[in-house]
Amino acid sequence: MRPTPEPVAAGQESVWDYPRPPRVEHVDRRVVVVLGGATIVDTRDVVRVLETSHPPVYYLPISAFSPGALVPAAGSSFCEFKGGARYFDVVGGGVTASRAAWNYPEPSPGYGELRDRVALYAGPMDACEVDGEVVVPQPGGFYGGWVTHDIVGPFKGIPGSMGW
Repeated sequence: MRPTPEPVAAGQESVWDYPRPPRVEHVDRRVVVVLGGATIVDTRDVVRVLETSHPPVYYLPISAFSPGALVPAAGSSFCEFKGGARYFDVVGGGVTASRAAWNYPEPSPGYGELRDRVALYAGPMDACEVDGEVVVPQPGGFYGGWVTHDIVGPFKGIPGSMGW
């Protein structure tokens, strides 16, 4: 059952206007990630994935991360659209966030732009910023979307959203 989308103000996007299957798009935004007090990535080379009911997931170039910030971790998962994912521990300032990042080393057709990029869960980081705004993690802890002031929901991951 689809929920009622929240009202959209000027300059905002509704996650209910995002497509399924997801769309990949380059955006002109600066993303900064801090862990353990250390900036581990600061880049304007940003791609986001937009999918119905989800806040955007930001994918950043692996090459933009500080040396040693991404350490391969155990486990994998599969997305019906993007393909097989591998995980990374994220390290910064002496802190390790276990399995807090992932990428698609051999993405499915249509998602090739994600090959050399990594997405991060915002929750374990000190801060993830988009154009200076500290993001809020997507609710529920399973999905990796980042909520900013210009995105409205309701968002997949809140209680009762399993069937969306």
